[in-house]
Amino acid sequence: MTARPGPAVLVGVTGSIAAFRTCDLVSRLSKEGFRVTVLMTRAARRFVTPLTFETLSHHKVVTSLWTPQTDDPEHVALAREAACYAITPATANCLAKLALGLADDAVTTTALAARCPLIVAPAMNSRMWEHPAVTTNLATLRSRGTVIVKPEEGILACGTFGPGKLASSDTLYAAIVKAAGAPKKLSAALSEHSKKV
Repeated sequence: MTARPGPAVLVGVTGSIAAFRTCDLVSRLSKEGFRVTVLMTRAARRFVTPLTFETLSHHKVVTSLWTPQTDDPEHVALAREAACYAITPATANCLAKLALGLADDAVTTTALAARCPLIVAPAMNSRMWEHPAVTTNLATLRSRGTVIVKPEEGILACGTFGPGKLASSDTLYAAIVKAAGAPKKLSAALSEHSKKV
């Protein structure tokens, strides 16, 4: 797969119907020169296949903690190199795991190992979004410095209107660029890359 010259960005995808909207984001990041690695939960793979993200990101998709590894576990190596980690969409279940420090899949384990900026973009039904447990978990994550990209209002997958729709690709892209320290890092990496070509 083609190596990209820019900052390394991790994109975690969890099991929401909004997962398909992350395809556009990954494609844009990759085209803009970011080195994008996608991590997926088992539930996310029921909505979008890893092959789709591999094609768009030009990198292998991480779907398991149980693949053969070198001395450096894959989730630790990815977390160490990342300039930013965005989990989009983030389900209520994922938010709860992150708030409690639970790590039982590639997405949450990598989040626990990461020291780069963490962006979380929730997507869920309005009734779930407004539940006190979700509100508490979001407050916990904010207190640790996590960037929460709030969902938009709109017509949801269930047909109702309200908050819970995944933020737009433009909004998420801007949050990632800011958190990753781009465009300075990206500009420098692209400049260095062009000298080698």
